[in-house]
This record gives sequence, C-alpha cells and structure tokens, in this order.
Amino acid sequence: MGSSIITGLAFFLFVAGVLTYAVILYNGLVRLRNENDRAWANIDVLLKQRHDEIPNLVETVKGYMQHEQQTLLAVTQARSASMNAASIGQKAVADVQMASALRGLFAVAENYPQLKANQNFLKLQNRITELEERIADRREFFNDDINTYNTRIGQIPDVFVASFMSLKPRPMFKVSDEDRKLVEVKFASSQSSGA
Repeated sequence: MGSSIITGLAFFLFVAGVLTYAVILYNGLVRLRNENDRAWANIDVLLKQRHDEIPNLVETVKGYMQHEQQTLLAVTQARSASMNAASIGQKAVADVQMASALRGLFAVAENYPQLKANQNFLKLQNRITELEERIADRREFFNDDINTYNTRIGQIPDVFVASFMSLKPRPMFKVSDEDRKLVEVKFASSQSSGA
C-alpha cells in the first residue's frame, strides 16, 4: 500500500510540474506577444507625429518650390498611403515610401537658399529629422522583440504551447531591395531662372 501512495504522489507531482511549466511558457509567450504589439504601437505614435508635420512642411515649401510640384506630390501621396495603411506590413512599406519622399524633398530644398533660410522650414526639417531618428531606433527595438518572439515560438518546448495558442511568426521590419537603391534627384530646368 505504501508504494502505491508514493507512485500516486510522484505521478501527481509530475503532472503538477508539467502544468506549472506549461503555464510559465504560456505566460512568457503572452508577454512576448504583448511586447511586440507595444513596440509597434511606439513606432505608430511616432509615425502619426510625422504625418501631422507633413502638411506644415508642404505648405512652407510650396511658395519656394513652384517648379518642384512632382516632389511635393510624392510627399503628399506618401503621406496619404501611410495614413491609409491598416496592417503592420502596409505601414512599414508606407513608412519607407514616406522616408524616401522626405529625403527627396530635403535634397531638392538644398537648391533653394531662401527656403533653407526660412525659420519655419528649418524647425520642421529638424523636427522631422528627429522623428526619423526616433522611428529608426524604435524599429530596431521592434525587430529585436520580433526576433525573440519568433525564436521562442519555434523552439521546443515553446512550439507546443505556441501551437496551442495559434501563434504564428511575425514579419520583421525590413527595407525592400528597391528602397536600398540611391534616390535620384532631378531638378526642374526652369528653376534657376525663378530662384
């Protein structure tokens, strides 16, 4: 009778240990998923702040860059695409387009000395540059969180709990091959007579 009690107790302790371990894994995966969501939300806040500055920037440069309507249109279209993006992947693509359009705008602005001397333009340029740097930092944190999450849900024994929770790998923020190319800036031929 004593050995059956010991066997029953050992079995009970084993089951309790497995359940406790499963709960610890479950809670760890929930924490990682929430950290991923928080990391993206931090990026999203900065993207919103940048979007709010774009109309001010476009209005400031409009009067100076009358021959650069294509550049201004690219910025406006990139902002619109970014604001209409719904998923993380769409927002990441739109963010890259916005950054590229802003780089093009700032590069073209270099050819307008009066614009470069405008205090509103300089403040907006500094603000957007600061936001771009903060977005880049947040992207790095986001990718670190996603990497940790994807690694955990792919490792044993976490993979079993992740499968039970229907967790799938999440994409990291990546720059497309097209966006790695150098931006070609073309100046309008008639601008020299107007500036």
